[in-house]
Parts: sequence; C-alpha cells; structure tokens
Amino acid sequence: MEIRFEKAKTLKEKPDQSALGFGKYYTDHMLIVDWDKDQGGWHDARIVPYGPLQLEPSTMVLHYAQETFEGLKAYRNPKGEVQLFRPEMNAKRMQESNKRLCMPYLEVEDFIQCVETLVKTEQDWIPTAPETSLYIRPFMFATEPGVGVHPATSYKFIIILTPVGNYYPEGVAPVKIWIEDEYVRAVKGGTGFTKCGGNYAGSLKAQEKAEAHGYTQVLWLDGNEKKYVEEVGSMNIMFLINDTVVTAPTEGTVLPGVTRDSMLTLLRDWGYKVEERHLDVEDLMEAARTGALKEAWGTGTAAVISPVGQLCYKGEECKINNFETGELTQKLYDTLTGIQWGKLEDKFNWTRIVK
Repeated sequence: MEIRFEKAKTLKEKPDQSALGFGKYYTDHMLIVDWDKDQGGWHDARIVPYGPLQLEPSTMVLHYAQETFEGLKAYRNPKGEVQLFRPEMNAKRMQESNKRLCMPYLEVEDFIQCVETLVKTEQDWIPTAPETSLYIRPFMFATEPGVGVHPATSYKFIIILTPVGNYYPEGVAPVKIWIEDEYVRAVKGGTGFTKCGGNYAGSLKAQEKAEAHGYTQVLWLDGNEKKYVEEVGSMNIMFLINDTVVTAPTEGTVLPGVTRDSMLTLLRDWGYKVEERHLDVEDLMEAARTGALKEAWGTGTAAVISPVGQLCYKGEECKINNFETGELTQKLYDTLTGIQWGKLEDKFNWTRIVK
C-alpha cells in the first residue's frame, strides 16, 4: 500500500511523561484510508495532521452505528527500538468485527503496514518513563450520507495515537466488581464478540449503577439465563479457583482478547490447569465464600491486568485474597509487561520490531 505524507505545519509540545493519564493527548498526525464501492475499494492512504473530520449530518454512522475499532500499543524496548505486541491478532479481530457489521476490511499485512508507518512517523511521541507506552487506536466507520438502513457504500479507516501512562494511576491495585443481574451485554448471534461502539454504549447504564454502589467495573452474566459469568465491561476476566484458572469461552458473546489469549498461553506454559467453560455465578460466589476463590483478575490491552478484590452479587459482598493483589496475578502482569517492553525473553515471538 502506498501511503502519502502531509506534515503538520506546527508540531505540538510533548506532554509531561509523569502525568500522561490515558487518552488525554494526541500526536501530530493521523492515518486515513478511504473505501468507496464505486472506486473499487481501498484508496488514498495518507498520513495527515491530526484534526477534525468534516461529515454530513446524514452520515450513516451517526444514524445506524456501522463502526468498529481496535486497541494496541507501541513500546520502547531497552535497546531504544520500537516494538508492537501481536498486531496481527488485532488485524484479524478487526476483520471479524467488520464482517459482522457488513463492512469491508483491510488485509492483515495492510493493517500492520498502516500501524507501523504511522508509529514510525510519530516515534518521538513514544514515552520512555516506566509503565508508559503509545496507545494505538485504529477505527473505521460508514461515511455515506443517507438515512436508509443498508450497508454503506463508503467508509474511512483511521488510526490515531496517544501517549499513555498506567491505565490505573494508583498502579496494579485491586478493584471492586459489581455483578450485573438486570441488564445484559450480549447474546449469541449478536455482536458481543466484536469491538463496536454499540457494545460499549449499551454497557454504560449498568456502569452507572455499579459506580452508584461504589464499584469500579461491571461483571456481565450471559444474556439468556443471567446465570453464567462472561466478561467485565472493558476486560475479559479470569478466576483462580483452588488450583484451576477458569474463564468464559469465546462463543460469540465474549470478546476474544489479545491479552486474554496471551495470559492463557503463559498459564498453560507454567503448568496451570486452565478451563475455558461456563461458570455459574452461584458457584463463583460459593467459591468466594469458602475461600476456594484464591484470585481474580481482569485482562485487556489498556490496563493489561486488573486484580479483583471484591465481588457484589444481589447485595452480597465477598472479598478475594483479603483485597490484595495475588501472587499469580502479579506474576502474570510482570511477565506480560516484561515481554511487551522487551525486558524479558519473548519465547512466543509475540513482539514485532518497527523498522
């Protein structure tokens, strides 16, 4: 893919690396590729100054929500090289999201080329302070103007970049999880396995409810019976019950997380028994009551890992591991981030140097 470059006339001042936050600052440039049915598909790939987009009020994404996105990071390793973590998985997942929403998609090699080209252009924005990285947000949406319900005939694929610190400023510390028994996030046959904005918009009501009760995140149950544990609002979730790690299967209602897959690989490599199965919420709470639930943690690109210190279900509150980060949880975090930042051996060939 040929990508042209238009340099910004004025470059921004880089933010203080000790106060980056998450998603507060954006780099000088963004990447855009257009897709039009009447022009034969993908065309006009370019890197341009970061700035507003001009859209018709009738642009179809604003009415019918044909939109998908991804999230990955670029890291500066100890040698000063820039590296990505399993970008091919993000490319393939975006393909599956787009197929479900009747949208065209980039081939894996084109997706990675777009990511690498923009990251290389903006590499001075990659922070070097501990626990920092460059968050990469590819997204795509329908641009055809019209108010008829049908797949659009034109789209934009865009990548923006933001230097970020730790997702949780206080560091790897346990959070409180509200188990939602009224609203549902996804049902089989729906869009639960995709990364589309509608999934997240639909989760906000339960998130407000959880926060009103003093809880940080929502743990969703299945949409049919409201019986089986699935995932947290912005993360997959895992439970160490006695000596077995249990997590929900990816059968159409759970996002197939890149971090999820990486942690399951590490756990199996370390000899842990891992079960991807339906876990009854009543069994989970009983394990929490008896102490059989040793540890629990959420997994995702943004936070990497988020220890769970307390659950609340139907008014019953149960603490996990005395509301402390567990040994296995910490080991997973240290190992995965060590590989991502190039400080530990990558025997799984997960990292990719941007050249």
